[in-house]
Amino acid sequence: MDEIVVRSKVKWPDVPDVYGWLSLDRRGNWLLKRERIGNAALRAFISRNYQPDALGRWYFQNGPQRVFVSLAYTPLVLHFDGEALFDHCGKPFQSEQAFLDDEGSVLMIGKPGIGLLDDRDLAGYADRAQGLPGIARETVQARFGFVAHPAA
Repeated sequence: MDEIVVRSKVKWPDVPDVYGWLSLDRRGNWLLKRERIGNAALRAFISRNYQPDALGRWYFQNGPQRVFVSLAYTPLVLHFDGEALFDHCGKPFQSEQAFLDDEGSVLMIGKPGIGLLDDRDLAGYADRAQGLPGIARETVQARFGFVAHPAA
């Protein structure tokens, strides 16, 4: 978490949480009220301050305020850069297990949590996806302990 964020939380401890403004799409794009955030510095700031709470709700700590994120699917979106796997925040991701859901999406479990493989990487992963254990999309949220659409 950015130092300026930590200091602001101490200075203003009772700022209300925000719901319904920020979302994450299936390709790892941050959306503000359905509009893709184009500013690279803002995307990086959100990514550095993105984390889950104890209830599995993912949020962006915007200074003293928690901005809860609505998820199109999983809290992380993964992509390959060469052979290396990264999440949408730019952090390396080490897959421990992978699943193929009933819609043909690949999900991977790693230390930070569960991520959806970006659909643009599916073709390159197709050979490895053969024989993955199946999982029903409707069970993913409960099984891996996250909330896709947090509410107050």
